[in-house]
Amino acid sequence: MDTVELNKKFVAKNNYNFVLLSDPSKEYAKHIGVLSDNGAYAKRWTYYIDPHGVVKYIDKRVSVRSHGGDVAKRMEELGVPKK
Repeated sequence: MDTVELNKKFVAKNNYNFVLLSDPSKEYAKHIGVLSDNGAYAKRWTYYIDPHGVVKYIDKRVSVRSHGGDVAKRMEELGVPKK
């Protein structure tokens, strides 16, 4: 739900090679069901989407501490080739 400017800074700081979506109006967060009940934050869910735009899995129990490893494991389970 951050602004484009904040997401650009975050991407640059972390040297990501992908774009983060922005949703400062919170409309998309509300549409996909991740907006908290009080509207103050988005729930930390991870969507695994294939190259054709099909959602293959939604992780609704994201753990910040283990998320990197959890993502790698789920991608392997989904058959995503390692580079």
